[in-house]
Amino acid sequence: MLSNPTTTQKTPQQRQPVNVPAVLLVLPALIYLIVTTQLPFLMTVYYSFFKWNLTIPGDRPFIGLSNYLSLFTDSQNLHVILNTIVLMLSVVVLTVVIGGAVAMLLNRRFLGRGIVRTLFISSFLVMPVVTAVVWKNMLMNPVFGFFGWVSQQLGLPVVDYLSTYPMQSIITMVTWEWTPFAALILLTGLQGIPEEQLEAARLDGCNPLQEFWYVIIPNWMKSLEVVILLETIFLMQVYGEIYTATSGGPGISTTTIPYFIYQKAFAEYNIGLASAAGVIAVLFTNLVASVMLRIIGRNIQGGRA
Repeated sequence: MLSNPTTTQKTPQQRQPVNVPAVLLVLPALIYLIVTTQLPFLMTVYYSFFKWNLTIPGDRPFIGLSNYLSLFTDSQNLHVILNTIVLMLSVVVLTVVIGGAVAMLLNRRFLGRGIVRTLFISSFLVMPVVTAVVWKNMLMNPVFGFFGWVSQQLGLPVVDYLSTYPMQSIITMVTWEWTPFAALILLTGLQGIPEEQLEAARLDGCNPLQEFWYVIIPNWMKSLEVVILLETIFLMQVYGEIYTATSGGPGISTTTIPYFIYQKAFAEYNIGLASAAGVIAVLFTNLVASVMLRIIGRNIQGGRA
């Protein structure tokens, strides 16, 4: 017997009343979040419409979208945006590839696996400034760095990596930091693959490459999306490594949007342009995060269906 669909719909009288005590308990936390997160962003949007330099505090004319137009028409500013995208995409790709390979190694049984896992994650716990100091002074320094010493021992010319390959050096540092994060998330995904699927693939005659492509990769999709989403958000904020290792140079070859905002706000005191760059960074990060969350949500719903 089919039920009448009209009887299953809730009438307004059947809706649950508002739980006033619960709302009053949540309200202070909600107000705190709005004051500490949304008000600063709204003030940044407001300042982005003005030509405001702190060296002339009394002169603050309204210029509309000129700061935004400057960001997208000036060749140097476009180079900064390109640097940010190159750094973000390069690190995401490298950490996923290297982290995936490491995760597959750590998923195998061997003596001391727990210790290796603990040591492997240590680079992710090091502060960005410390990472930059170590790589700049102990590894990449052409006079007393480790790489220079190895080159001398092999009879090769010593390379000043931070001057010759500045962006590649920054990418290497950030990749070294974030590879353990990707590896751990992907290792979790590997451990969630049913052993029966792997055994069935082997019984069907799959070689290791086919097993990786047809069994591991499909089961890895959710973990990959989490890694790409979180890394994209956090890599948009890379600042400490650039400030410590290259200060955005040589020239603007390693200047990204966060360091550009710092330069404009605290070196040139150009609050209007720095605010516009900050708004663009927030919008871009939210756009990427929204797209990735939609993809993740769609896959989760597809997996439940």
